[in-house]
Amino acid sequence: MNRLQQKVAIITGASSGIGQAIADAFMYKGATVMRADRNDPVGPRYIFQKTDVTSAEQVKRLIEGAVRSFGRLDIMVNCAGIAVEASTGDIPVWDVEESTWDANMSVNAKGVFLGCKYAAAQMVKQDPGPNGDRGWIINLGSVVGLRGLPGVVSYCASKHAVVGITKAVALDCAPFRVRCNAICPGWTETAMVEPIFAKEGVRAAIEALHPFRGLGQPEDIAKAAVFLASEDSSWVTGTMLSVDGGYTAK
Repeated sequence: MNRLQQKVAIITGASSGIGQAIADAFMYKGATVMRADRNDPVGPRYIFQKTDVTSAEQVKRLIEGAVRSFGRLDIMVNCAGIAVEASTGDIPVWDVEESTWDANMSVNAKGVFLGCKYAAAQMVKQDPGPNGDRGWIINLGSVVGLRGLPGVVSYCASKHAVVGITKAVALDCAPFRVRCNAICPGWTETAMVEPIFAKEGVRAAIEALHPFRGLGQPEDIAKAAVFLASEDSSWVTGTMLSVDGGYTAK
């Protein structure tokens, strides 16, 4: 239960879905957690700061607020994300609205960049922990950041951007003993994907894409995040950890 004891963590997108599951898991493992989201959290009172990850000023204030309150930032999880196509349906590239592209890229790519930028700026200058490391950055990618998928060009591009950001940040930060990794979930049962399942037969078809027990649960992703935020990942940086029930094994 004390795997993340004395670590200070920020999780964006923490009011629901995967972000909420990661925040809960980190707290259970002993971390001090600041949750950030555009939407207020539901349930018990948490340490929370309302944040739009597309705003550099708001992300900067988020990092500064955590450091001011707790003295340092050990873990940054860039989990906030959207999928415009979940509500609009699959759209071929020639019919994609520019606004769809801009919305997905702004949250999923720019939001991750800003989170990495301001978290890394803090981590590289702070004193190392007992094991010599200064910080852990975890970005939320997707299996469609590793594979193509028709009808979702902007979402696919935004998650491929997360892969590139993660690799570059890992190399920038390595000399300072700051790690940067990404988790690439398969189709995971959250509110974001519910509209996709409204069409008859879609859920069964998507489940069949995963050789191991169909859809994932947010807790599956949270367990991987605990590993990447702990000393157990001591020689892991710049990697894309697929948590996908075998989706990318094919």
